[in-house]
Amino acid sequence: MNRRNFIKSGAAISGLSVFGSFEEVLAQTTGPIKIGLMAPLTGVLAAGGKEIVEGFTMYWESIGKKVAGRDIQIFIEDDASNPDIALQKARKLAEQNQVDFLVGNLLANTGLAVAEYAKTSGIPYFIPVIAADDLTQRTRIPNVIRIAGYTASQTSHPLGDYAYKTLGYRKIVTISQDYTFGHEQCGGLVQVFTELGGQVLNQFWNPLNTQDFSPYFAQIQALKPDAVFVMETGADGLRFLQQWTNFGLKGKIPLLCAQNTTDQSVIRSLNSGEADGLISAAHFAEGAPNVQTQKFVADYLIAHNHFPSIYGFSHYVAAIWIAKAIAKVDGNISNRPKFLEAIRGTVLEDSPLGRPVKLDTYGNPIYDVFIRKVTKRSDGKYWNVPIETYPGVSQFWKYKPEEYLKQPPYSRTFQGIKKI
Repeated sequence: MNRRNFIKSGAAISGLSVFGSFEEVLAQTTGPIKIGLMAPLTGVLAAGGKEIVEGFTMYWESIGKKVAGRDIQIFIEDDASNPDIALQKARKLAEQNQVDFLVGNLLANTGLAVAEYAKTSGIPYFIPVIAADDLTQRTRIPNVIRIAGYTASQTSHPLGDYAYKTLGYRKIVTISQDYTFGHEQCGGLVQVFTELGGQVLNQFWNPLNTQDFSPYFAQIQALKPDAVFVMETGADGLRFLQQWTNFGLKGKIPLLCAQNTTDQSVIRSLNSGEADGLISAAHFAEGAPNVQTQKFVADYLIAHNHFPSIYGFSHYVAAIWIAKAIAKVDGNISNRPKFLEAIRGTVLEDSPLGRPVKLDTYGNPIYDVFIRKVTKRSDGKYWNVPIETYPGVSQFWKYKPEEYLKQPPYSRTFQGIKKI
């Protein structure tokens, strides 16, 4: 596009000298789109972080790293699962690399740190995995949007319903990593479970990177629950399931699992069936029979030699979402309000989920939630297969949003437990 045609197109930005800003404006509308991707590439959650990068880059590579005539450049930084480091890396990406928007992170505390930076700087920040409920509830930020993600309690609400109504459990114990995601996963389940009439005998909170779970197991056994809800991510999930089996509790006390606990990032490393038959709830199940999911799973297996985890899947779908929004604005993402409007208005009609997905008015997707069972395939590998579906689950479950938001966010001190 030459200078004359550019001016005739009306693309000049109000308040700037057209001739003085031509090269700058032209670069903003025709140059490469720069994306800052953050993930924990070292530490206890490095495996999940690696798959964030795998999934996100896989989609862009599949379309030649180009949308609406603009090249896509991805700048990757390691947040090391540390909020301070995540904040430093967000600043580096935005201020030194001059990325157009930020994507990623895994732990809630890293996401909350980056969200605060996005709030003050105005840079768009898209969170496919960061599930801290309040980022799309009480403290939502207009330029922080949970594309292809979920709130922590969104999938555990229906699991509480399923545990009481279908499985017939009446007394449970929970054990979880002691941070925001764990608090909210447990809170979502036990609020629904206790409102139906169930009882929570005790809740255990273990630090990240727990090496020995046996002290918790002894206490759980003594309580004699009908079932245990477990939320352990990454290496903690692997150790928990291995030690649960070694302790002789597999098959004696049923486990209900957060989606991360039976995620592919955990169960593919188990070789003795420790996860076989475990029940979890999630909006994605790699063993779902629909054509779109199975094509994605097959393509991912070819590309990376393993099934997709929630981290790879979510960031692959996030890339689709972003690409559609960029196309909607004809590649002109320098107008942040219009770009964010395009993000919010995007409906994924065709994705690896096999069904349409859109955002609610708070910036969080509405999903069908699967109750999944870990099942052994004919090739000896394990995956999650849907056994029941809760359609159209929002982050507010069956509560009215205005009423739900009056209660405190789930935490160690508030779990939404209704006393019997």
